[in-house]
Amino acid sequence: MTKTSLFIGLVLALAGSTCLAKGDAQKGKALAYTCTGCHGIPEYKNAYPSYHVPKIAGQNEAYIVNALTAYAKGERKHPTMVAQAKSFSAQDIADIAAYVSALKPAK
Repeated sequence: MTKTSLFIGLVLALAGSTCLAKGDAQKGKALAYTCTGCHGIPEYKNAYPSYHVPKIAGQNEAYIVNALTAYAKGERKHPTMVAQAKSFSAQDIADIAAYVSALKPAK
């Protein structure tokens, strides 16, 4: 076995062991009710139009998981998002990500 094939095998083995938790979009829908006020998922209507918030409907699922996890760890700074993210388990985050990533973005 060459060094290259050994390296590729190791990378593939590690990649398989670090998969994202499988999210349940139905559970995510129930958890994401607090997201709609600011992120305006239904038709992107924002309850607080005085500042910009990202539109998350249709966003990449892994991105949502990474962002919420970073807020929960304090690696991303926004008081409201940190508080929200800290209230979620890793499975909750996966469920929310599954739900919002499945939504169609507004045109």
